[in-house]
Amino acid sequence: QVQLVEAGGGLVQAGESLNVSCAVSGRTFIGYTMGWFRQAPGQEREFVAAIEGRGYITTYADSVKGRFTISRDNAENTVDLQMSSLKPEDSAVYYCAATMRNIYYARRPDEYDYWGQGAQVTVSS
Repeated sequence: QVQLVEAGGGLVQAGESLNVSCAVSGRTFIGYTMGWFRQAPGQEREFVAAIEGRGYITTYADSVKGRFTISRDNAENTVDLQMSSLKPEDSAVYYCAATMRNIYYARRPDEYDYWGQGAQVTVSS
């Protein structure tokens, strides 16, 4: 069983930066592709970024490319999302998720097996 716990998030102004992190339990962390998704009120959960097990390959949604950076620490079993140049439209609950799928087949919520509880990110204009 894998458990994910997010931390971070909060309220910032447009243009500022913010980090969210995710601590993962389990001894096979390196075997999981890790992803970040977000969900705004009334909207579907959408893909933000993913990173493969060893951390060499990452993929991003077009809306965050160049502003967000996903990284992982396999010694600490953590995955981070560094967000910069934040916009009001980035406001959402951010979720980390884990899957055994190859990163190239891990951009939809239904492709992930384990989820954290979510962290609120609010960007004011």
